[in-house]
Parts: sequence; C-alpha cells; structure tokens
Amino acid sequence: MNILYCGDKGIARGVLVSILSILKHNKGVLHFYLMTIKYENVEPFEEKTVKFLDELVKKTNARSFVILIDATEVFTKNLPKKNMGSYFTPCSMLRLYLDKVPELAKLDRILYLDYDVMCRRSLKDFYEINLDGVEAAGVLDIYGRRFYHYHGLFKQDYMNSGVMLFNIPECIKTKMFEKAVSLCMKRWMMLADQAALNKSIERRKLMPRKYNEQGERPREDTVLHHFSNNFKFWPYFRVQKVKPFEIDKVHKVLKITEYDDIFDEYNKLKDNL
Repeated sequence: MNILYCGDKGIARGVLVSILSILKHNKGVLHFYLMTIKYENVEPFEEKTVKFLDELVKKTNARSFVILIDATEVFTKNLPKKNMGSYFTPCSMLRLYLDKVPELAKLDRILYLDYDVMCRRSLKDFYEINLDGVEAAGVLDIYGRRFYHYHGLFKQDYMNSGVMLFNIPECIKTKMFEKAVSLCMKRWMMLADQAALNKSIERRKLMPRKYNEQGERPREDTVLHHFSNNFKFWPYFRVQKVKPFEIDKVHKVLKITEYDDIFDEYNKLKDNL
C-alpha cells in the first residue's frame, strides 16, 4: 500500500500521529512517501525525522518503509506563480507534481492523505477499489460541493483533496497533473490545489463519506477522519481549527477520547522527530 504525505518540517507531528493510527489498523506492507521541498522559507522534513519514522513502521512490518522525496527541482521549474501567496504553504501543491518524480510516477496507485487525517479502520477496501479508466477517487467536500460543479449545474462532484486515491498511470495518460500545475501557474484560485485537481480530473470515482469524514466527530462507520476546518455559527460565526496532535483541544473542544491510546503512544515518541 502506497501512502503519500506532502509538506515541510512543520507537519511532522501530524504525520506521526496519522501514521500511528494507520499502523494500528493496517498490519500489511506500507510504503510511506514524504514529499517536501527546500524553497525560500520552507523548512523541509529533517533526515532524522524520516529515519525515525522508517524505524517505527518497520516494527509493525519489516517490509514497510518511509522515504523522503525532495521535489525542489521539479517544483522550482514549474512554479505555481499565481498561487504562491495563498494562505497555505507551497507544499500544499506538491501532490500536483508526483508524475514528475520517478519514484512516484512508476507506481500503480497511491493514497494521498493530509497530515490531519486519522485512520479508524482497515484501508484495504478503499485502497483496492477498481480504478479502471478513473484518474482519482475521493469524497465530496463537505462545504464546496454546494457551490462548485464541474459536470453539470446541479451535479455534486467537487471532491475534498485531503484524501485522494490516484490511479497514476491513468493520470499520466490524461496529463491530469500537468493540467493542474498549468492552472496554478496561470490562474489564482481559492484553495488552489483542491480547485486545480477538481478542474483537471475528468473521470473521478466518488466514494462514501466514511472514507473522508470532514465533520468534527467521526461516525460509527468512519474509516478516515479528517480534522479539517469547520464553520461554527453559534453563538457567533467562526472557523474551528483542531488538529489531531492538539490533544487538549481534541478532548475539550471536540469531546473525542477514542484516539487516546494513539495519543499516549504519540506523546512517548514525539520528541524523536
């Protein structure tokens, strides 16, 4: 199973707790790829972090690994110029370049996860779905699905990009990633990486909500719980931001305790990052 995270040194805590949740429910061979860049004020993942995570996953399965992918060269050659000043770091767009990285382009499929995604069950059923003729599989965005439509005025097809299963050969065949990068180079977009993917993916497979639960609390059947930002309207409008490694907030704001065994392990290991 191939799993991709994209980011810099700042998301290491999130990657650790996310990987711990995956290891709890998936004992097979897991290949984790950490895609990063060295660009301006971006601090890339540290080698010691990658080495520690690699040793960690091998404790569950000796054939598993964590490797670092430095995408600086391909990123700087194709800068998403119109979106470099967005709210998110440039690393948020790195998944758009995976077709340009030999180690990733040769894979059959890869599951991209945001660093704030927690796993609650086996990923096998999701990861092994039929992707014939499909570029990517994902779940509708909890908010954007109401406002953005790409294949019909009333058809909901706007996917959240925090959990996406890519059929890499098909994406390369249709030049999906190239189209997405080109959009980011030429046009400013809100949530640029997500918008670019949704605009560029022609054939998508929409999956049940349980594979990317974006609400603040997981449901009984939730497989992947995405701690995405949520809008709150009472007693006043605000954006609620709680990430899995912010354990006090998870307890006090979300009232969630089901991940406490994972959090205990995280607290023992986090100083190794």
